[in-house]
Amino acid sequence: MSSIEIDGGYSGIRFSACHFISRHEKCSRLHGHSYIVHLRLEGDIDENGMVMDFVILKKKLKEMVDAMDHAVLLPAQSKEVHITEDGEDVHVECNGKRYMFPKMDVRMLPVPTTTAEEMSKMMAEKMVREIQIPANIRSLAVGLDEERGQTAWYEVRF
Repeated sequence: MSSIEIDGGYSGIRFSACHFISRHEKCSRLHGHSYIVHLRLEGDIDENGMVMDFVILKKKLKEMVDAMDHAVLLPAQSKEVHITEDGEDVHVECNGKRYMFPKMDVRMLPVPTTTAEEMSKMMAEKMVREIQIPANIRSLAVGLDEERGQTAWYEVRF
């Protein structure tokens, strides 16, 4: 079995965004990160001499990060973060705090919380849903750096 990796730090697959984690002592405050995305694919080398074409993978990763870049990331599936839309505004209530953001600056993510763990899971599952994974692939993993040296990984096995 072979593997290929994409390092978003070198490939420009990165985004800046702000979020908060509702039950965390320090991270419950609104704050931002410069995220970097990584991908690891394991599988057999195909008849073209590749595990999978890097171009397909990088294109989908870039599409995902562009959608979240310079945005407020909100957990649409949270039971603790209450989100309502009012025209062009998004109102957020959580732990006694209230925020209002322009709708155009918000990205509602299909996650219960915007931790790096949940967001790497979201991205890995989106990759699997939206690109054709060849039969020779055994696993796909997405890593998300909140900062260098602090990466959450999520792996999907086939």
